Amino acid sequence: MEMALQTISESVYVGLCLKIGTPQQVAIRRDAEDTVDLLHHKLKLCAVMMISGSRREGFNFIDSDFDVMFWSKYHRVIWDFSQVTLHNTILCDSSESPPGFTLLLLPFGGMNISVLSCFKVNGLECLSSSKSRNFSCTSFGTPGLTVHGPCSSGKYHGLHDVDRAYCFVSDFWPPSASSWKERCHSWPPPHVVDDIIRSGCHFVAIGHKLGKHPDDEWRISFSQAEQKLVYAMNHTQFLTYGLLKLFVKEINNGISEEEKLLCSYHMKTAVFWAIQQNTIASWCQQNLLACFWVCFKLLLKWVYGGYCPIFFIPENNMFLTKVHGEAQRNLFTRLYGLYKKGIAFLLQFPSISSYIMYVLCNPRLTVCTNECTLISEAVLDLELFMTIDLSLQGTTNLHSCMECLKIIEQLIRLPLRQYQIPKLQKLTADILQRSAFVLHYMYHIKAAGNKQMYIADKRSCYMLKLAAKFGFISDLFHIAMYFYKTFRHREALSVLEMTKVKLAQPGLMYNKHVDQERYTEAVGGRSWSYKMRHAVAFNVFLTNNLSYVTELTLEHESNKLNQRKFFSIPPFIMLHMLEFLCCRYTDPMRAQAALDDLQVLVHHDQGVFIEEGDRDISWEILGICQQMTGNHQAALYSYRKSLRQIPFNKIDTATRQRIQDLH
Repeated sequence: MEMALQTISESVYVGLCLKIGTPQQVAIRRDAEDTVDLLHHKLKLCAVMMISGSRREGFNFIDSDFDVMFWSKYHRVIWDFSQVTLHNTILCDSSESPPGFTLLLLPFGGMNISVLSCFKVNGLECLSSSKSRNFSCTSFGTPGLTVHGPCSSGKYHGLHDVDRAYCFVSDFWPPSASSWKERCHSWPPPHVVDDIIRSGCHFVAIGHKLGKHPDDEWRISFSQAEQKLVYAMNHTQFLTYGLLKLFVKEINNGISEEEKLLCSYHMKTAVFWAIQQNTIASWCQQNLLACFWVCFKLLLKWVYGGYCPIFFIPENNMFLTKVHGEAQRNLFTRLYGLYKKGIAFLLQFPSISSYIMYVLCNPRLTVCTNECTLISEAVLDLELFMTIDLSLQGTTNLHSCMECLKIIEQLIRLPLRQYQIPKLQKLTADILQRSAFVLHYMYHIKAAGNKQMYIADKRSCYMLKLAAKFGFISDLFHIAMYFYKTFRHREALSVLEMTKVKLAQPGLMYNKHVDQERYTEAVGGRSWSYKMRHAVAFNVFLTNNLSYVTELTLEHESNKLNQRKFFSIPPFIMLHMLEFLCCRYTDPMRAQAALDDLQVLVHHDQGVFIEEGDRDISWEILGICQQMTGNHQAALYSYRKSLRQIPFNKIDTATRQRIQDLH
């Protein structure tokens, strides 16, 4: 019986590797986010940004949350006056707050954040968490944000759902969590414990519902510490956590937000306690189901007792305000019903059983637990290359661009993890491209002399060509756009011809599409740098604060009006558009051929070269080109088709303007 359970556990392990990720895939995701964090922490900005949530932990579910925490570099929270520094100081007062919560006092005055001050405690100003939440919904410059817990919730650059929390930071470990270090005998390792305590904690804007000051207290946040703990897990522990996340998603399926008593944070807490209490002799793939069962029983015990202790401050009961009374009894009855069925109850959940059954029906996979046999080189490369960073798209002045390049130069000298290197390489290419267009814009606006313009142009061309050596095939379009913008159509067409040949390769990795066999034949075993330059293409991102193609000015204005910083164009759409624009006056036949290719692509593509979210801009570009040839009827049709697509790029205001101009 035990041998059979171990065999099934191995099958579940393989299934979860396929669904959640192998160790390499998880490492790639983490390294990508860590690289962005490294860069942001070193930039001379007034606020620091830290990515948290499931994506930062290494998960890549469709609905994985994308959380961002912001805090000021100029304010520091202390626990007593012996910790006062030169920073603007905020003092904690936990004397009247439940465990894990505190009031934030301003002992030396408002420090330019009096907009958040609400009332006085013992004659001192106190920061209000509720006012801070409401303020953050309007301060990020993004419409449609709503309050969600301590966060403002909305779209990140219009692409992902994201929770943004403006918080405060303390360099000191909270006294209420001092006992945590004493519990860390077996896990996590001492160096992780020291790192966590040295990193301090944060304070997010939400109070305890049963506290004395529910609208003004702040919750102590251990997000940074929890991320370090998840990184300290072995892969079986991480997959157990992932299986628990799938489980809680299934039991919450079909019920309202108010009825959802359990969440993934409870699951993470259960895994932390189970690992530290050392109730499992070996967290290995043969024991994965036994590991899940231990965590499930711990959760069942918590629900029965109505007490879920936060990992760092056990006196803080997460169930206190929701899991009690009839709701608690109903939840326990449901979980106990699953408990009586044994571990086999997992098979009744579709998102879990599908992967278990897939592996059980493919015995070859069960014995091939080596990740090289589970995940191909192409899939791993796709995982690495598709993590495009969008957080620096707003970097559109030369000083900030140069600052980014200096910091990247410093980071390259550090002992980086292997997957961070290609990430920094692509960031370098992006910043060089932006610098080239910023430089051109600066001297164009200044109406500088010929010599200055000549020098600036040489530098811009050099930066763009250098970026092409670091980036993807699709980064060549920035050179072509620059040549078109500076009326060097012949040079632009030469670059487009080279790009067209590269894009026609059968092994091309384009967005999420790749023929794995042909890709491996073409570039298998080559360096990531080589693969990026010769076999990878992604959408071309155009920042609103810069001018790339004059014909798209209206689209930039529309996108900007909707509080977006950029929009993206599929590379094959960009190819045909630029070819049409460059040939329009010099080679009408070639221009018409390019327009015909563009029309065929937009009309007949089945989601291979134009993803669903890119169809609005693709129809728009087709309409612009048709209008330029005088075919107003076809242009009107294309604009109307653009309006009927998902407004992903937020260009509908420009589309309506173009329709109005046609009429």
